[in-house]
Amino acid sequence: MISNQILQSTIDGLKSITKADFAVTDTEGRDVASTADLKRFYSAVPDFANSPAESQEVQGSQFFKVFDESTLEYVLICTGAGDENYLIGKMAAFQLQNMLVAYKERYDKDNFMKNLLLDNLLLVDIYSRSKKLHIQNEVPRIAYIVDASEASEQNLLELARTHFGNGQDFVTAIDEVNVIVIKELQDPGNQKEILSIAERMVTEFEKDGVSGIRISFGTPIREVKEISRSYKEAKMALDVGKIFFEEKKIIPYGELGIGRLIYQLPQPLCRMFIKEVFGEHDPEEFDEETLTTIMKFFENSLNVSETSRQLFIHRNTLVYRLDKLQKMTGLDLRVFEDAITFRIALMVVRYMKYVDRFEF
Repeated sequence: MISNQILQSTIDGLKSITKADFAVTDTEGRDVASTADLKRFYSAVPDFANSPAESQEVQGSQFFKVFDESTLEYVLICTGAGDENYLIGKMAAFQLQNMLVAYKERYDKDNFMKNLLLDNLLLVDIYSRSKKLHIQNEVPRIAYIVDASEASEQNLLELARTHFGNGQDFVTAIDEVNVIVIKELQDPGNQKEILSIAERMVTEFEKDGVSGIRISFGTPIREVKEISRSYKEAKMALDVGKIFFEEKKIIPYGELGIGRLIYQLPQPLCRMFIKEVFGEHDPEEFDEETLTTIMKFFENSLNVSETSRQLFIHRNTLVYRLDKLQKMTGLDLRVFEDAITFRIALMVVRYMKYVDRFEF
């Protein structure tokens, strides 16, 4: 179904070209869109709708039927063009008829894509419906998810369709939070192309005033039946990115690293691991100075001299802090294995904080 806003925009455009006035009503004569006050004609709409005629002159104006396949959907009224009412009205009705067909096809494709993403289709249905909808099967594609903290789902969806819903690309939404963009790829092995698409998305949305944009994407697929896999990867990338890569606007599935493994661990196992590492100590007990020291130590590949230099502290001060941490946890961060254990433990703590925050 075409929205009333689209219909209004269409007949406004037709009026600017033809100088005629138009009204679109339902079959009962209720106003849907109009360029002038034409309510005096509306009482004649029901009789015209029930008649076998596809067009009719009424009080010097022309009435036309607009069908959705075999179902009468709208009545178009054209007036103000004199002898040209019929010709102009016929062209306008033809335009609306084509719009109905186009929007219906888009709706069918959108519905197909949603069910495909949610794994609601059998394999035989995927092939038959994609063929019917003229969606090519063996084409490289990739799923992107667009997430924005300060944009409504509808606004984000329309913007995405404006910028990225062309050709064989698809834009849809299956919840009230994210928009999914299925892009066709020229070269699925070209990581620069895949990343540049995401960067362009961020740029376009920010130009439109949408802030807090975050883009995630899965890995390329080669058949339409695999689209749901790329989408699920993009979904995981978005979730993992919110936990471990808050500062990043673009999160590729292939670069999640150990964060992806932690995200898939059972929560009881995570809590047990935290207790094994920190014992009775709460990780929240670490002050900002200690945490800054630890992270800088990791950044410098466990190099004591370089870390103390960047922190503007004496080497012995850093050693003292590391010794203090060792007494609390039993882990010496100067030892590679202990450093790895501690690093993972901090990531698990961060993950559990995220889980706890969204459990309520």
